[in-house]
Amino acid sequence: MKLTIIPTALPDVLILEPKVLRDTRGFFFESFNAREFEQATGLQREFVQDNHSRSVRNVLRGLHYQTRQPQGKLVRVVAGEIFDVAVDIRKQSPTYGKWVGVSLSAENCRQLWVPEGFAHGFMVTSEHADVLYKMTDYYDQQHECAIAWDDPDIGIVWPATQNLILHPRDAGAPALRHAENPF
Repeated sequence: MKLTIIPTALPDVLILEPKVLRDTRGFFFESFNAREFEQATGLQREFVQDNHSRSVRNVLRGLHYQTRQPQGKLVRVVAGEIFDVAVDIRKQSPTYGKWVGVSLSAENCRQLWVPEGFAHGFMVTSEHADVLYKMTDYYDQQHECAIAWDDPDIGIVWPATQNLILHPRDAGAPALRHAENPF
């Protein structure tokens, strides 16, 4: 199999590790193959939108989700490194309010599957990072929400908490218990 699945502490969040062919010329791997994704994960998803963000060191984006048109995200890094986080915000889930964090980098070629019903965010730990996301639904600005990155009830242990660069929306986001949450 070309794709190894690594479970996380949250059963629905998966690390995908592709088989990377490396030699003196560099490397090659399939970054996405729908048939392989379905066979390896057991998930049937149609990806409808690709996003690309570039951020500098200490940028923290998130924790984001949409109240309508929830998005599953397949996240990978093509330059640099990030600490990527998924938070279960499904109220009836046994892992509600729990989080998992994973280092994704251009070097390790890993991807993180963040399912619908989870908030997502990341912090750049390298000089800069280019992050690609495959999305299962379209972006809907009207229904986009954020949860406080430093919500003490969630307790995410970020690589750093000083000198962070935050968008005002993220800096002023409410705690999970006060956030709009249809899940």
